[in-house]
Amino acid sequence: MKIAIIGAGYGGMAAAWDLKKAGHDVVIFESADYVGGLASGFKEPHWDWSVEKFYHHWFQSDSAMLGLIRELGLEDKVRFPRPLTVMYYKKKWYPFDSILKALLFPGLGFGLNKIRFGFVGLYLRLTNNWRALEKVTAEEWMMKYAGRQVYERMWKPLLVGKFGPYYKDVNMAWLWARIKARTTRLGTFEGGFQKFADVFAEKLRALGVEIRLGAGSKSIRRNQSGAGLLVDGEAFDKVLVTSSPQAMAKLCPDLPENYLRGLLALKSMGAVVMTLALKQPLSNEGFYWFNVPKEEGYPFLALVEHTNFAPKENFGGDYIVYAGDYLELGHEYFSMSDEELLERFIPAFQKFNAEFKRDWVKKVWVYKTNYAQPVPLVNHSRNIPDIQTPIEGLYFASMSQVYPWDRGTNFAVEIGRRAAGMMK
Repeated sequence: MKIAIIGAGYGGMAAAWDLKKAGHDVVIFESADYVGGLASGFKEPHWDWSVEKFYHHWFQSDSAMLGLIRELGLEDKVRFPRPLTVMYYKKKWYPFDSILKALLFPGLGFGLNKIRFGFVGLYLRLTNNWRALEKVTAEEWMMKYAGRQVYERMWKPLLVGKFGPYYKDVNMAWLWARIKARTTRLGTFEGGFQKFADVFAEKLRALGVEIRLGAGSKSIRRNQSGAGLLVDGEAFDKVLVTSSPQAMAKLCPDLPENYLRGLLALKSMGAVVMTLALKQPLSNEGFYWFNVPKEEGYPFLALVEHTNFAPKENFGGDYIVYAGDYLELGHEYFSMSDEELLERFIPAFQKFNAEFKRDWVKKVWVYKTNYAQPVPLVNHSRNIPDIQTPIEGLYFASMSQVYPWDRGTNFAVEIGRRAAGMMK
């Protein structure tokens, strides 16, 4: 068969790998001039490693991703350091990268609150019954079982930061999946995620996969003159789309009304991420991930000092810092210039280090996307579009369908390979 894949992100490339090895002719269409999708990166001339446009890492539990890496013979290039994650409480930052440190976090209070927090965490790590959890919101469940203080200090800031106005509506299965999959060690690829994507693409091309960069598809329609589908007029036996639900709806106007309605009903958050190259470190304590409470007036959800994870020597001595947020489309950040956004963020950087000055900043990059975080509502499993669409030969695999798991490269690979298995 001749198969088209729309999108050269990790899901599309993983599907191409399996389909080509099964003996099919595979063409990948990618609108950008690079592979990697939302996990793509950029690189300055004096850097040895790339930096991701939208921050990424792997967990040690990412079996789909790590399994693919082993198949590619690249496991010796994976690194799993253990950086320091911290939580804010009363103008101080406290370590929060293990169960023990979490139990010592003063924001939880004392006595019963800590006991409830421990038992709730243990239960969520052990249970696999996520379908029961999706019937209730995360707020309702945590308030009932963990208690108000634990919820408001621990989980509410995460939900507000991730989902904005939808935070009260997100189901508990999503939060379960976050806790279930998380590990204390975080992984990356030697050279950065873009390096991995480029090596993967080279291996695909060596197999005979055609990757067309700068080739954004405009339409997918039934082939009226025969079997199969037309991608911008070119005939294929089967097509896999790995874009957002909204893009899928635009690409495939022949889809039945009920399937299109389901695609367009799915909610998601966009993202704005600023990356800075600094002359000196922001964190004097060597902290890596700062969980930032928006109610304290910070203008972003998270601050990540990347060079406390991947050493500055990989970046020519530059200190790399991320400041990012999940936002509704239409938020003012989407229309602000890089300089305007930097000026907005500078007072917040000074809260992390009172000595921070504007001249510490060597360079700034800002990346924005409309589709970064699906919003899983109560009973969300009922709303997930089928991978095999009602049109024969047309398949759809996106991060909106990896539920109950959260978006990320691991589950992109998993759903891409699952779709490929259905197409063989």
